[in-house]
Amino acid sequence: MAEPPPDPDGSEEDQPTRATGRGLYALLRHVVLGPVVNRVFRPVVEGEHHVPRHGPAILAANHLSFSDWVFLPMATERRITFVAKSDYFTGGGVKGWAQRRFFAGTGQVPIDRSGGAASQTALLAGLRVLRRGELFGIFPEGTRSPDGRLYRGRTGVARLALRARAPVVPVGLVNTDVIAPPGRVLSRVVSPVIRFGAPLDFSRYQGMDDDRFVLRSITDEVMYAVMELTGQEYVDEYVTRGGQGPHGR
Repeated sequence: MAEPPPDPDGSEEDQPTRATGRGLYALLRHVVLGPVVNRVFRPVVEGEHHVPRHGPAILAANHLSFSDWVFLPMATERRITFVAKSDYFTGGGVKGWAQRRFFAGTGQVPIDRSGGAASQTALLAGLRVLRRGELFGIFPEGTRSPDGRLYRGRTGVARLALRARAPVVPVGLVNTDVIAPPGRVLSRVVSPVIRFGAPLDFSRYQGMDDDRFVLRSITDEVMYAVMELTGQEYVDEYVTRGGQGPHGR
């Protein structure tokens, strides 16, 4: 697969921020959060060898719980960068400070999802990460499943794969909604399962990132691979931003 074009945003001033993020990530991963998560929840990781040891890759996962942002990064030694609502980075007081440290330290970058350009902003953020040769995590459903089923993926994952010329590693998360269902910080202590599937190569579609039929085909292939990893029932409809299913479940 061809090398991605140079990172247009790899400026000098960006280096300290990235270095700080890596330091926080290492601290949380190996000292503060990782040992506690492993001891208490005993996550089961399968197929970690499918995650490339070097170079860019997109990790596309189902989204069941807020805790997905904790368990998925803990499942591989390489740092995974996500995008998160900018609100998580602007809170005040001790809670706001802790929240900012957590999201920055677990490899997330803020985007404003309130405007119409939110998807484009997320796409550009993902391209910057991938063009640095790093891992980018994405939840193609766009928001958490309200009922444990797997919903239709949005085509941002396909655009990203084609523009960054990066493979897509499907990821299946199981039991995270049992641990922390919507609206709850912690419900039960069970072992989450994180399954990595074989990387999907879409280089055959290179240069077709404006073809909506190609984008839908790629996205559906990714979601099918995720479904095979999780065993979830598939719903060929989008979840709304409010976290409700298509029929208000």
